[in-house]
Amino acid sequence: MKKASLFLLTLLLPLAALAQLMNGQPWPDQDGQHINAHGGNILKYEGTYYWYGEHRPERGFTMESGIGVYSSTDLLHWKNEGIALSASPDPGSDIERGCIMERPKVMWNPHTKRFVMLFHLELKGRGYEAARVAFAESPTPTGPFTFIRSTRLHAGKWPFDMDASAIETAKKTDASAWKEWWTPEWREEVKKGMYLWKDMEGGQMSRDMTVFIDSDGKAYHITSSQENLTLLVSELTDDYLDFTGKYNMVAPGGQNEAPCLFHHGDYYWLICSGCTGWSPNEARMFRSRSIWGPWQQLPTPFVGTATGYRDMPASKTFGAQGTYILELGERQLFMADIWNPRRLAQSLHLWLPIHFADDGTPVIPWADSPF
Repeated sequence: MKKASLFLLTLLLPLAALAQLMNGQPWPDQDGQHINAHGGNILKYEGTYYWYGEHRPERGFTMESGIGVYSSTDLLHWKNEGIALSASPDPGSDIERGCIMERPKVMWNPHTKRFVMLFHLELKGRGYEAARVAFAESPTPTGPFTFIRSTRLHAGKWPFDMDASAIETAKKTDASAWKEWWTPEWREEVKKGMYLWKDMEGGQMSRDMTVFIDSDGKAYHITSSQENLTLLVSELTDDYLDFTGKYNMVAPGGQNEAPCLFHHGDYYWLICSGCTGWSPNEARMFRSRSIWGPWQQLPTPFVGTATGYRDMPASKTFGAQGTYILELGERQLFMADIWNPRRLAQSLHLWLPIHFADDGTPVIPWADSPF
């Protein structure tokens, strides 16, 4: 009897330890420092979890270090593995210190046996004008990753599902003609493809982004484009280092960013935020039976109030902005950042289990602990 009780206690100890993690509170690594990995994702490889994210400075918004990585075997205790991809000291480099590197996502590629990182890149001194996606790779999960290139998307290419009539309509739009934005007439032009046409020659913008690997092994890049007005879903090549050229638009003119994508039941689910800078807003949710749409918008999946953490309501996504959906077998965790623009390195982490209503719709209530 004592042996059985001891065995049961051993099994329960990890769960008890996990329960100590509190959402909306600092999360120290094994050195006692708050985990500085923001806007990123978690990858499990050979029994170890790797958490990648923006290694933010204590002051300011530009990148001085690069993309950080932490490792863990239990999702609670994290070891700081250092900088996976360093900002470059070389003047003129795309990732020169002082650039902006955001939303890093890392995937393991079974074909090339490489870890591939995609991230949103803004060139030094140009604010958010460049709007590029960048690629890097490494033979090991902790790096160092080698920067490959940055680019805009699909220069000269139209969405694969856009017919000839819609293309001709888009070509008749003129973004430079509009002095006043946000009017009903302006929104109609955006839906017609005004910004798609404006950036056709130089390539489409890419800002807040995520990645998704489907059950058939195909990988996709989902990004906020066209001045954050429209989401693009793009198919990646088998090595994850380029685009096949197949892409389409989601919710043109809807103004969505911070996309998080997962599949559950009969649907693909896409959870995004509105565009209010560092301030929280109400999350949006879409669903589709195909990753290529059509996508139907549904009410926010968040319900209730973040009791104990500034009493933030679901209408503010509990004060957070999503970054990734972590798949844990049959369970999913919504990962998010509670941004602190005055001290970005101290931005807090929010992990919430995703529940499902009887009809299969995701529901995300507040939880003091993610586990």
